Amino acid sequence: MTVRWPDLASLELLLLVAEQGSLGKAAKLHGITQASASRRLDTLERELGVPLLHRSTTGSRLSPQGQVVVDWARATLAAANDLLTGVRALCGRTDARVRVAASMTVAEYLMPGWLVTLRRVLPDVEVGLRVVNSGEVCRMATDGEIDAGFIESPVVPRELTSWPVAEDRLVVVVAPGHAWARRGKPLRGESLDGEPPRGEPLSRADLAATPLVVREPGSGTRYALDRLLTGPDVAPPILELSSNAAVKVAVETGVAPAVLSHLAVAAELRDGRLIEVPVAGLDLRRPLFAVWRARTRLTGPAAELVRLARTAAHGAPRP
Repeated sequence: MTVRWPDLASLELLLLVAEQGSLGKAAKLHGITQASASRRLDTLERELGVPLLHRSTTGSRLSPQGQVVVDWARATLAAANDLLTGVRALCGRTDARVRVAASMTVAEYLMPGWLVTLRRVLPDVEVGLRVVNSGEVCRMATDGEIDAGFIESPVVPRELTSWPVAEDRLVVVVAPGHAWARRGKPLRGESLDGEPPRGEPLSRADLAATPLVVREPGSGTRYALDRLLTGPDVAPPILELSSNAAVKVAVETGVAPAVLSHLAVAAELRDGRLIEVPVAGLDLRRPLFAVWRARTRLTGPAAELVRLARTAAHGAPRP
């Protein structure tokens, strides 16, 4: 079935109707005529298949269905605004007032919210964002190519100053049909002869001996995994891929388990496309760091971005 996505401008217009209590006022704020606004909302109603407005000689008001759609649309438009803010940063000039680089996990799941908040605080600041792996972020910070960077690596080069801004954790994930999947689904009182009970953690030895789908060398996730699993008993990777999305697809199709950031797999865990497997004897937590050149005081918009990132996580003070 072909999905027709609702027009974002029409959703924004519907929100204005809800806020202003008038189609005419909403149309004026939207910069269109009332007749054009009415046609847009008629089209939106047909696309969604629910009545959004009660129209009468005294005006238009939201229907009960329309009110629900408005509540859902707020989140949709907020996400779209995050997307546009992030894209503007990716398209930012190299001479932008603040030059930032972020590892892929940070850029995908945390940076959009940080940039939206920075724009509210400093609306005139131009941000130039580079998305690379953690190793490249550190190199760029060391060479002075960026004002601040954000990484997942648990170890920071001595040439850089670091400041923890958030905490993440790695998770072992498998496809629902994988033999380890039952370990991620505890059932009280269940016992099957010859098989581990549901919810029983995986051992560190079993994880180490299993070929995994992994991120590429230089990735913060890969670096953290290599520090956790060391020694002659560690099996070589079955596949190396350069993005979280590619690793998740490989796991979902049954290639092998993987170890990824919880940020990267939260949606797949919620809807059951991936299963988290508990592991005994390994601390899978890891800090996420802001980094910049050593012996350099972080000031201006870069310092504000780091402060906002840290505050978003736990209300910590300025570095």
